[in-house]
Amino acid sequence: MIFLSHIKTARQFITRGQNKATRLIFYTGILFFLVTVGCETFAQQSVIQYVQPFSGTSASTTLASQHIEDKTERLANTIPAVAPPFSMTQWTPQTQLSEKKCLAPYYYNNKKFYGIRASHWISGSCTQDYGSFTIMPISGKLRTSATDYAADYTHTGEVATPSYYKTSLPGYNLLAEATATLRCGLIKVTALKADSVYLLITPNSDQAKGYIKIDRQKGEISGYNPVHRIYQGWGQPAGFSGYFFIRISKVFTTSGVFSGASVSADQSVENQKDLGAYLGFKLQKGESISIYAGTSFTSIAAAKLNLETEINSAGLATIVSATNQVWERSLGQIKVSDASEKNKRIFYTALYHAQQHPRLFNDVDGGYPEFGGNYTKKTLKQGNYYDDFSMWDIYRAQLPLVELLKPDLANDFANSLVLKGQQGGWLPIFPCWNNYTAAMIGDHATAFLASAYNKGIRDYDVKEAYRLMRQNAFQMPDSAQYLNGKGRRGINSYLKYGYIPMEDSIPDAFHKKEQVSRTLEYAYDDYALATVAKDLGKESDYKQLKKRSLNYKNVFDQQEGMVKGRFADGNWYTPFYPDHREPYITEGTPRQYTFYVPHDIPGLIKLMGGEKKLENKLDSLFAKKEYWHGNEPGHQIPFLYNYTHSPWKTQLQISRILAEEYSEGSGGLSGNDDAGQMSAWYVFAALGFYPVDPVSGNYQLTSPLFKQAVISLTNGKKLTITTIRKGKKSIYSSKITLNGKSLTKNQITHQSLVHGGELIFYLQDEPIKR
Repeated sequence: MIFLSHIKTARQFITRGQNKATRLIFYTGILFFLVTVGCETFAQQSVIQYVQPFSGTSASTTLASQHIEDKTERLANTIPAVAPPFSMTQWTPQTQLSEKKCLAPYYYNNKKFYGIRASHWISGSCTQDYGSFTIMPISGKLRTSATDYAADYTHTGEVATPSYYKTSLPGYNLLAEATATLRCGLIKVTALKADSVYLLITPNSDQAKGYIKIDRQKGEISGYNPVHRIYQGWGQPAGFSGYFFIRISKVFTTSGVFSGASVSADQSVENQKDLGAYLGFKLQKGESISIYAGTSFTSIAAAKLNLETEINSAGLATIVSATNQVWERSLGQIKVSDASEKNKRIFYTALYHAQQHPRLFNDVDGGYPEFGGNYTKKTLKQGNYYDDFSMWDIYRAQLPLVELLKPDLANDFANSLVLKGQQGGWLPIFPCWNNYTAAMIGDHATAFLASAYNKGIRDYDVKEAYRLMRQNAFQMPDSAQYLNGKGRRGINSYLKYGYIPMEDSIPDAFHKKEQVSRTLEYAYDDYALATVAKDLGKESDYKQLKKRSLNYKNVFDQQEGMVKGRFADGNWYTPFYPDHREPYITEGTPRQYTFYVPHDIPGLIKLMGGEKKLENKLDSLFAKKEYWHGNEPGHQIPFLYNYTHSPWKTQLQISRILAEEYSEGSGGLSGNDDAGQMSAWYVFAALGFYPVDPVSGNYQLTSPLFKQAVISLTNGKKLTITTIRKGKKSIYSSKITLNGKSLTKNQITHQSLVHGGELIFYLQDEPIKR
């Protein structure tokens, strides 16, 4: 416990406002402490060894992957990220050029290697990288065109962990290694034979923008890659850049800049296509170059301060060891025991992927770019500021996992959203690139804030949080603000009709139409806000929102027994194809979205005609193979059997999904991981519980995957989950106890979990049928 508390104190200290000299001395001391004491502490308990960073970097090879309606979803779009959890910048081998939408910087089966990228790719997404830059070592003659200098990519001798990456470049007789801290990276290049060696440093702008400058006397390189918006305001400046400051350990003998194949002896270049800088060295066999790189979203000076504070001149081994221990502590919050090493690898890889985002956005001195601003810097007084909330995806399980394991971090997330709302005027719907977007549907910043509030995470301006959530729920922005991505899409129609009719095509959004899905998700957000209104004594708001939370009923066609598009006059949209992609549904089908009423399953059951009807409809969905795990809207569906007389079917389906939708290797995920949501689902399900309705603080129970799991909570308590099976294939529950008392329902509360103790599942081969 002393060791863990030292790390926590160190991280808080080095990321916030002490003077530079003090921070540097303290950070160096902590690194020494981690290496000398931490290694011994974790040597017998290592879990980082189970992480497979390449998982999800090629087309899915899972058992379930052949039945995916949208073939593009076979790519999980993760990257082998090297960085501590929730970092500002991830460092990845680069096998894909550009910062284009839906193209990750790395794919396992690509044949060319372009260097090590300082990336801001949203893990598992279909968005775009931004503000990135790449460092590529080559030898022999100078080449500056990517098609000329790209190396043949081989996995021979390659090593990838969350804290370290190594690869050899046989064509250049070079070895490249990389490690990282929260905001900085360290790359080491070693010559395997005597030769001329060059470093190519390229801001990765697809818009012929950016700047890079060489200071030969100091051995420093600095620059930036301007960030541009996506979705709302597409292509416009985002109001900040990806800045970098690089220091080289060895004096270079030559240097210059380039634009594609065009080379110049100048020492700076700006706003040209494929621009970059080159540095030349003469290396003997075995000789190395260390490249120290700081990153920032506010300035080059801040990138330099980040570097001096977090790394300074520490060596590769020291930083690897320190970052390794950070991951050991974070992953080790959950210790699983099981005979299956494969299941451990899948589990800890999922836990690694669930800790990539939201992204740290502030410098060590607390500076960060104003949300939706114009290159304006703000400064935090305490805590940290985060961005890249893939909110439509992660409010379901990834953020609830943070709430359970790292409530202080969840509090920083909540405070960051409130700051965004204050700075931009409206609570953002899907805040990425530190800007408003209307990328997806729903208003799930509200769902997350309500979920955190109801779990006692409230160390931020709750009054302001409520004001901003209420504004989204009750008001329509003016036209300019609405076009900028502020406010709920279609809010006027929703308030007028109690649903969004087919006549409202939602033109001012990336996802247009999708009226039924929007109605369903706004009903959930209204319920979420209602819970906060009730607790704060906002009785009038509570009554209105509670009533609006039932708006899902307005798009439920009882004759069809499913949700369906509806016109303003009340007539239903025809023809009806329950298992086809329909314009009023988001990334799914009417059958799939019918089950999205997480806050009122009893009400949905009543609409359907009783528990047996719900069970039959669930049976039909799975029998038709219409359950699509590779996308988020249905992630709660398998747990809905818990609301019927056959909860054993939840246990059956969850066991099947764990086995078929997740695997090992680069194809180990069945769909877009979307900032860790797919992975967080696995973590929860494998532990035996899942937040179908995160706002309620209740989790639905299922059969755990592991013989035992011990969760170390930040309040100092431990929750031990033990599974006692009658046979090797026992998956059906006969009894569940918490601290010796039988649970009579198939759910458990958040408060019960965080109080710790022992949760025991007794499993047998045959289900108990009622």
